[in-house]
Amino acid sequence: MNLPTRVLSGIQPTGEMHLGNYFGAIQQHIALADAHPHECWYFIADYHALTTVHDAEALRRGVREIAVTYMALGLDLERATLFRQSDVPEVTELTWLLSCVTGMGLLERAHAYKDKVANGLRASMGLFCYPVLMAADILVYGSSLVPVGKDQVQHVEMAQDMATYFNEAFGRPVLRRPEWQLSRAPYVPGLDGQKMSKSYGNTIPIFASGKTLKKLVGSIVTDSTPLGQPLPTERDNVLALLDLFLDEGERETVRGYYRAGARDGAPFGYGHAKMMLGERIDAHFAAARARREALLADPQQVDDALARCASRARALASETLARCREACGLR
Repeated sequence: MNLPTRVLSGIQPTGEMHLGNYFGAIQQHIALADAHPHECWYFIADYHALTTVHDAEALRRGVREIAVTYMALGLDLERATLFRQSDVPEVTELTWLLSCVTGMGLLERAHAYKDKVANGLRASMGLFCYPVLMAADILVYGSSLVPVGKDQVQHVEMAQDMATYFNEAFGRPVLRRPEWQLSRAPYVPGLDGQKMSKSYGNTIPIFASGKTLKKLVGSIVTDSTPLGQPLPTERDNVLALLDLFLDEGERETVRGYYRAGARDGAPFGYGHAKMMLGERIDAHFAAARARREALLADPQQVDDALARCASRARALASETLARCREACGLR
């Protein structure tokens, strides 16, 4: 039987979205939706967030921030499905069914769990069982393709194992085996040169503008090369961020300014490069920023869109769960 390519990805509602989120995930998600209309399913992982977020209002704000951001940036919710994880309770029932056929040894080998505990995060059952919930997220929609970063490959492999455990335990090919695909995301440096991340406090928000944007871009760490002297084109944080907004010809032109330390006969330095970067960021997201403001002013539009998407997701999840319940003898 030829099954459609069904893409699934989850997004954690952890606050204001930044350039690392955009170039690392959102841009690819929108492109995938254009390539696979009606087969891209993106959930806002509010159940997962409960392992670390225990502030109800902060969680609600985080969920809305993601929904508004994706809609403002152009995700077409007639061609893709964006929904709250918690709006599909079937996923928690499948989590239990998978837990009953999955050995603890598999979960004890989870790199993400061990890393988080080693970094001081409390070892709750939610954190320990995180891979089971993630597997249920993937399997309940019959997903075939899961774009992930390297740190999440193991979780998809665990979902493959759990699908096999379930199918073999009950003698039926009920759950579809998913495959992972490494996201081709560029490295996005933060203000300090480390990977842009909220945990490092080094981000540039997608929708920053005006004085806020100018101040953030101005704080990007550079070396002490004087104005008018050739600037290094390798390992420069400003140029690495600029590259994300330039086409091939523009990249070579800007590198020419760097190598010469001059632009159109005038001295060129990091201040000029930062000014160019601020202008590019502002222009790139200008239309989306206006759409975001309109969506924030009309929360009912966002709620209605999420509700429509959740209805589609529940219909698909219910079909999978019905097959699983029948296989188990629960109906």
